[in-house]
Amino acid sequence: MTVPAALYLIPVPLDEAGAPEAVLPAPVLERIRGIRDFVVENARTARRFLSACGHPGPIASLGIAILDEHTPDAAVPALLDPLRAGRALGLMSEAGAPAVADPGARLVSASHDEGFRVVPLTGPSSILLALMASGLEGQRFRFAGYLPVAGPDRAAALRALESRSAAERETQVFIETPYRNDALLAEVLKTCRADTRLTVAADLTAGAESIRTATVAHWRREPAPPGKRPAIFLLLARPAGARR
Repeated sequence: MTVPAALYLIPVPLDEAGAPEAVLPAPVLERIRGIRDFVVENARTARRFLSACGHPGPIASLGIAILDEHTPDAAVPALLDPLRAGRALGLMSEAGAPAVADPGARLVSASHDEGFRVVPLTGPSSILLALMASGLEGQRFRFAGYLPVAGPDRAAALRALESRSAAERETQVFIETPYRNDALLAEVLKTCRADTRLTVAADLTAGAESIRTATVAHWRREPAPPGKRPAIFLLLARPAGARR
């Protein structure tokens, strides 16, 4: 398949052990197999993913450039060289949708600055999957990313998110590194109001997937820490006038 020159935003399965065809449509897999230049967060896992996609390779001969949190801004424009040469370029995150809570956004911005076509491909996004499954407000939501690690700062951030959620009737979405998940959940249960609704979605699309939405009061009575698994947290506070 001949792939026209453009920056293709390639979603990567959230479950590394899962088959790509379980979450990526056949036309997306076909498009991936026709690209020979990629910008990725981790070369090893990217090659493993491309091999699982059935890329005709040889995998070792593909152009693999790194863009991660340590890549200086000055180095980003050079990553677009395949596009300047008229070749397609694929951008991949470590997992999920690229350029969303991901350093790849800088490459997308640089592509627009130079007038290159940007093509988002269909695939999993942990933020949207968790929001879809939460039952919380889906028309107004905000992704807050990582919250502060320090206890007092994290508690203050949670109170601010809860206040904004109540005022705007807006779902607040946030994440944490897996080994801090349980500490974050404990802080939410300690800090937030009893009638605030909380969703914890862990291992999305994987065999051990778990998604639970309940009030903070219910979570306090029946805590279920997600442990050291990829997880995403969502909360929706009741407006002040609606509380009893």
